[in-house]
Amino acid sequence: MGLPWDLSEAAKIDGASEFRIFWQIMLPLVRPALLVVAVFTLLWTWQDFFGPLVYLSDQSQYPLTLGLFAFQAQRTTAWALLMAGSVLVTLPLVIVFSFTQRYFVQGISMTGIKG
Repeated sequence: MGLPWDLSEAAKIDGASEFRIFWQIMLPLVRPALLVVAVFTLLWTWQDFFGPLVYLSDQSQYPLTLGLFAFQAQRTTAWALLMAGSVLVTLPLVIVFSFTQRYFVQGISMTGIKG
C-alpha cells in the first residue's frame, strides 16, 4: 500500500515490461517487508508445539520443541542438559535474526507498526 505507483507508471512510459517493473523496481522496495514475514513465519513454525503434537504420532518425527518436552517428561529431569538443548533450539533463530536484522527493522518501519 505504501509503494509509490509513480515509479511503476514512469517505468511503463520508459518501455519496461511488467516483469521488469516487478523484478527491478517493486521487489527491491518490498524486500524488507517480505523478510519480516519470513522471519515471523520461521519463528512461529520453529517454536510450534501443539500442531506437531496433534498431527504426529511417531516420536522420531517430533520437532525439537517436542523433543525437549519429551526429554523433560522422562523419569528425572537433567536440568543442565535441558538448558543446553534449549540453547541449541533457539540458536538458529538468533543467527537468522542477526543476519536479517537490518531488513527486519526496515520492514517494521515500512509497514507502519509503531513501537
